Amino acid sequence: MIEVKLISITENAEEVIELAARTCYSSRDRIYSSNRAIFLKRLKEMGHLSVFEHASATFDISGISRACSHQLVRHRLASYSQRSQRYVSEEGFDYVIPPSIEGRPEAKKLFTQEMERLREGYNRLVSLGIPKEDARFILPNACTTHLVMTANFREWLHILSLRLEKRAQWEIRTLMEKILEILKEKAPAVFGDINPQSTKNEKSLS
Repeated sequence: MIEVKLISITENAEEVIELAARTCYSSRDRIYSSNRAIFLKRLKEMGHLSVFEHASATFDISGISRACSHQLVRHRLASYSQRSQRYVSEEGFDYVIPPSIEGRPEAKKLFTQEMERLREGYNRLVSLGIPKEDARFILPNACTTHLVMTANFREWLHILSLRLEKRAQWEIRTLMEKILEILKEKAPAVFGDINPQSTKNEKSLS
């Protein structure tokens, strides 16, 4: 099960973004006299996105598969700290079952049998004295992982635009829906107009 927890977020993030933007236009005197939500929306529409880099959010993410994290780390402007399979034992590892397999008994039986076989193989290799950093080569993409991810608001806007798109892979889309829910609550003027059902992108990432 995917779990997402907010670790930290820039204090007064929307005010910080407005202050940065109004510095560009020498209009700081208007920072408390205008509608901030309308102003930030106008910035996004203008493509003046650099000011959104002054705010950031950090999340604790667990329960996603390695297949999902491989997609996630392609967003190179974000920062990641991920549980190591080199140093941490994966004995008895948890794994993610795709819905297309979960809903078909025969497929699920085959899948779980293979996961158990790989668990046994990993444990046997370690018991034979093989280092964890080498035994991990047998581990599947379904194996769950745990990581901390930080990105500025501009990058979060970019990631969400790609990973909430209807053609995005189901697991990373589910992850981003959880992240969006938190960001909408904490910074509604920045993220409040994002609707996963209508998100469109000219090119979906694998």
